[in-house]
Amino acid sequence: MKKAFVKSYGCQMNAYDAGRMADVLGAEGYAATDTVEEADVVILNTCHIREKAADKVYSELGRLRVLKAERREAGHDTRIVVAGCVAQAEGAEILARAPAVDVVVGPQSYHNLPALLAASHSKRVVDTAFPVEDKFDHLPARRTSAVSSFLTVQEGCDKFCAFCVVPYTRGAEVSRTVAAIRAEAEALVAGGTREITLIGQNVNAYHGLGRDGTPATLPALMRDLAGIPGLLRLRYTTSHPNDMADDLIAAHADIPALMPYLHLPVQSGSDRVLKAMNRKHDADAYRHLIARVRQARPDIALSSDFIVGFPGESDADFAETLGLVTEIGFSSAYTFKYSPRPGTPAAEREDAVPEAVKSERLAALQSLLDDQRHAYNAGFVGTTVEVLVEKAGRIAGQVVGKTPHLLTVQLDGPAAIIGTVVPVRISRTGTNTLFGEMSEAAAAA
Repeated sequence: MKKAFVKSYGCQMNAYDAGRMADVLGAEGYAATDTVEEADVVILNTCHIREKAADKVYSELGRLRVLKAERREAGHDTRIVVAGCVAQAEGAEILARAPAVDVVVGPQSYHNLPALLAASHSKRVVDTAFPVEDKFDHLPARRTSAVSSFLTVQEGCDKFCAFCVVPYTRGAEVSRTVAAIRAEAEALVAGGTREITLIGQNVNAYHGLGRDGTPATLPALMRDLAGIPGLLRLRYTTSHPNDMADDLIAAHADIPALMPYLHLPVQSGSDRVLKAMNRKHDADAYRHLIARVRQARPDIALSSDFIVGFPGESDADFAETLGLVTEIGFSSAYTFKYSPRPGTPAAEREDAVPEAVKSERLAALQSLLDDQRHAYNAGFVGTTVEVLVEKAGRIAGQVVGKTPHLLTVQLDGPAAIIGTVVPVRISRTGTNTLFGEMSEAAAAA
């Protein structure tokens, strides 16, 4: 049996796409492997959001070129595929820079992988079209389910932030139908999934066709999915502040399955920088939005994205970001130094912030956010939380799960409790993890 190795970079959408590519090849007789040296097909599912992510891909392709030559000498054929957003953005340039690559396929065309691999035996091929047909209609059923699974409901973005390549690599905002999403969710739950995270580049702009033939909102979709027997938890990511509508805020109070966690990128606390980023919201609008969300769900955990060193960002602008973070308080966050992406408006600016200044600002922001994260986690010590156990731990007799607020918890317990929710008393915190013990009643059950 032929084997396929898939390595994914970047966001949750890429993780989902990587799994679906494995499903496509699985339907063609390929077995998944975690060992690249034995793979007949190697797929790098790429991210183009940050410069270093693309650089990692080319570095990896250099190593794969050597592996491909070694396998050829041993009588084995190896097909190398570059998929995802770098593939979409750079297309044929990848073939020029990396002679070992056989197929380049964009994120909207990976359902064509079998045909592209077949064609690659006679010539190297590129497919970065935005097909009219819905790729989801051509994908096979998902072959595996985890306790916690991602499910794509929306792709693309119409916001055109000045720093972002997503509108160019993923295209315009499109949403899947409620019926199609429900069918995939039911299959996941039947396979053992107990928590589903609905994902999209701008997931709260979801507007898929509902069962009544009219566009449905994200809350309407979540209410439909919450009725699936055996589905215990729902989450969604990533959102844009401008699409946090009243019904979505209310859903955090009204849908019991929707977990108290919200990832809502703000990017900067400076109105001047936000305008330059074309974010279409200001810092006060974000503050008021968070206040409304907290009013609906007081215990909600907040996460965000921040970019430091955007072209033209001054010390005063950065101080406003630190002020926003201090005022709001986050349980977690993702922070990045600005890096120009070719083809985006920000890449044309000539007022770049020096690299040393960007590094200094990033360290200061991370220090503040780390302090907030540690304080937030420490607040759970001595409390009892409901943990969805997802997998066995690295140590025998240990299992790992997530709290409603998306905190990782390690505890001693049998494998039999994987896939169930158990009450756990938190005893201490680690760097990125909580540690606890099951209640006596749960342990005896």
